[in-house]
Amino acid sequence: MSRLNAPLENLLAKYEPGTVAPGMDSRFQMIIVAGKRTKQLLQGAESRIEADLHRRKRTSIALEEVKRGLVRFSEPS
Repeated sequence: MSRLNAPLENLLAKYEPGTVAPGMDSRFQMIIVAGKRTKQLLQGAESRIEADLHRRKRTSIALEEVKRGLVRFSEPS
């Protein structure tokens, strides 16, 4: 399987099971926030971590940002 078609589990594999980003209740919530952050990165937003955009996918950058607590989010009411 190519890196382009890697399942989400492969992207999350480097994160410890049972842990989520600061302020989040579940991995599902983390994925939703990371997905929205990925869209921002694809639309030209600057990365909040030092990352080579030619070597790393926007999805992995977004997940790292979320995991470090660098992405602000609010829960819908």
